Amino acid sequence: MTMSKEKSKIGETIRKLRLKAGISQDQLSKKADLAFHTIAKIEAGSTPNPTIDTVKKIAKALEVGVDDLIK
Repeated sequence: MTMSKEKSKIGETIRKLRLKAGISQDQLSKKADLAFHTIAKIEAGSTPNPTIDTVKKIAKALEVGVDDLIK
């Protein structure tokens, strides 16, 4: 159970940072050069382990470090 809580944490963190930045999932997907459904699935917890490349793109788009997304 700890694993699933940890897995969904990155999605929750991305959502919080995205909302703080005042952008939609669609805007984030375009800024990060990712498919909209990729962002939606990560935030929903359906994609619990996004690739490091995906995490890097999201971090860059949100103007935060990768460590800010995974801690």
